[in-house]
Parts: sequence; C-alpha cells; structure tokens
Amino acid sequence: MFSKRIKFNTALAALLLSPSLAFAHTGTGQAVGFAAGLSHPLSGLDHILAMVMVGVVAWQLGGRAVWMVPATFVAVMGVGGALGMMGIALPFVEAGIGLSVIVLGVIVALGVRAPVAVAVGLVGLFAVFHGHAHGSEMPAAAAGMAYAAGFLIATAALHVVGLAMGYGIARAGDTKGVVVTRSAGSAAALAGIGLMTGLI
Repeated sequence: MFSKRIKFNTALAALLLSPSLAFAHTGTGQAVGFAAGLSHPLSGLDHILAMVMVGVVAWQLGGRAVWMVPATFVAVMGVGGALGMMGIALPFVEAGIGLSVIVLGVIVALGVRAPVAVAVGLVGLFAVFHGHAHGSEMPAAAAGMAYAAGFLIATAALHVVGLAMGYGIARAGDTKGVVVTRSAGSAAALAGIGLMTGLI
C-alpha cells in the first residue's frame, strides 16, 4: 500500500513537472536554473525540516491526505515561487517559514489528526512563504521555468522522505512509534524556534 502511494506521488510530481523538465537541459540558463532550483530547498534547514514534516503529517493523517497534503504544498509553492520571481512583495516570509517548522513539528509530535481540508489549508498557507523565498532568491542567470522545476522536484522528494519516515515510524509499533514521532516532531519544532530566534 505504501509503495503504491509513493509511486503515485512520484508519478504525479513527474507528470506535473514534465513540461518544465523538457527545458532543463537546453541552454546555459536552463541548466543553471534547474540545478540552482534543485539545490535551493536542500540548502536550508528550515526548508528541509518543514517539507519532511509535511510528508510525516500526510502519513499520520492517512487516506486521501497521503497524496493531497504533499500535492497541495508543491502546487501552492509553485504559485508562491512565481510571486517571488515577479518581485511581488509578501510580508512575513521568514517568519512564515520559521513558523511552519514549529507548527508542523508540534503537529507531528502531538499526533494531531485534523480534517484533510484543514491540513491542506495549513500546508497551502505555509507553502506560499516557502515558494516565495525560493522564487525571490532565484539567481540572475537562471531560467525561471527550469529553476521552478528544480525546486518543485526537490520539494516533492523531501515530501517522499517524510512519507517514508511516517511508514518507518508506523512499522516501529505503537509504543516505539509514539516515542519516535514525538521525538522527531519535538526536535523539528525546537529547531524551528532556534531558527526564528537566530540560535541556529
């Protein structure tokens, strides 16, 4: 079941991004853009933690949330990225990113089981901030579509990592699973606090 869900998420991401990927290797700007976009989400602890936590939250909720929550994050992050690339200002971007790590970490730690619509709305809100940060930090030499394809693929991959973590936690059993979940979520939330206060 887990394998099918992961394959579906990967296929969905590949399908959505295939038009952009076609440009990833044509010309210097495209190649630079794709590589820069792919590496950008992996260069910051805040982005990594939030995106992995999205995958864990999706796994904890189960059912439709397993694909809807990550897919929403990727789609809305694309919108936020476009806003950033166009230079459209968005207030509280850094605070929104930091808060996303804290809130998602707490949700994972406490095992909060919100309705799917609420979870989708929450991750969608946070995705705008993450996407805007990626878009506004696009290198001048990068091609926009290739850069966007890169950071969306990297994000989807991090969501898959989170889903795999959720699966691993579930396999650990009720007692061990709860301990691991609380530890992982708490660590992410504390890291988020550290990032927001400048301690990390």
